[in-house]
Amino acid sequence: MALPKRQTDIGPPHFNQFLPPVIQKNYGKWKGHDVLTPGLMVHTGESGDKIWTVRVASPRILSTETIYEMCDLADKYCGGYIRFTSRNNVEFLVSEEKNVEPLQKDLKAKKYTIGGIGPRISNVVHTQGWVHCHGAATDASGLTKAMMDEFYDYFTTKELPNKVRLAVACCVNMCGAVHCSDIALVAVHTKVPPVDDERVGKICEIPTVIASCPTSAIRPNPAKKSITINEEKCMYCGNCFTVCPAIDIKNPEGDGVAIVVGGKVGSLRSDPKFSKLAAAFYYNEPPRWPKVVAAVKNILEVYAKDAKKHERVGEWIDRIGWEAFFKKTGMEFTFQHIDDFTFMRDTMRTSAAFKW
Repeated sequence: MALPKRQTDIGPPHFNQFLPPVIQKNYGKWKGHDVLTPGLMVHTGESGDKIWTVRVASPRILSTETIYEMCDLADKYCGGYIRFTSRNNVEFLVSEEKNVEPLQKDLKAKKYTIGGIGPRISNVVHTQGWVHCHGAATDASGLTKAMMDEFYDYFTTKELPNKVRLAVACCVNMCGAVHCSDIALVAVHTKVPPVDDERVGKICEIPTVIASCPTSAIRPNPAKKSITINEEKCMYCGNCFTVCPAIDIKNPEGDGVAIVVGGKVGSLRSDPKFSKLAAAFYYNEPPRWPKVVAAVKNILEVYAKDAKKHERVGEWIDRIGWEAFFKKTGMEFTFQHIDDFTFMRDTMRTSAAFKW
């Protein structure tokens, strides 16, 4: 005898109950999909059923008014079905073809940007930045705005050899997908945080502070009822600041941004890849970060011109070699790029198997 199903507040509800009826009916039985325009694609099931996806960009940090507006559009044209992708794109799932064109007209009238499907850039996934995070080394929201203003055409009209996923993380703890994105920015602190000994003993739990350090750089300082930081071991991650506000990692004059490239999640054509360092450091230059945006645009345009069709950024770099990547992009190679001896052998051309 089967046990009766019961409601519980443990864990999320099953995703199936949130799928449109046409997707539930054809789940696992899709024939394929076609990209009709930069912001529209259609999936066709083996049964002949179709569902259309209209994708728009979002600034990620949304007001409730904007979310209500999106939901009203979904109720009007999509039977209430709408989804947010892992990179903050907003997708309206339309089951009736007659609603596709009116939805697009309504979205344009409300000044939403339609695009991001196919061999283009997607919406930028990013962390909180200065708007919310207490330990941010840059403003992720501001950088994203500056980049998307510059790369707008690559979301709406221009095509690339393959899709390009962009990301911004406001510190090395990376609560964004920087480690597996085609081109990404990761903000870095560059100085050991000062310790306010008087406040540490009053507001911080010293054992917790010591345990928070991933490199064991923090030790107790009994004489001052505080802690001390070994500068040689400190990696400026800011974990200590998270648990103890008396160790303030933020430094407006020293914080900045690094650029990493070549990561991806998918296993199509090649295995998933972690991102690797392309530019070691740029100082923060709010509100538009001109040098950072120019460097990212340069990488994007060199890739667009030089890569073969269907190659992701990391696959393009693997084919031409890192030596050629730095030569074609004109980016400086520094000691920070040397990851370990194996990486250095290939980079410094001491191996017989280097690529021209």
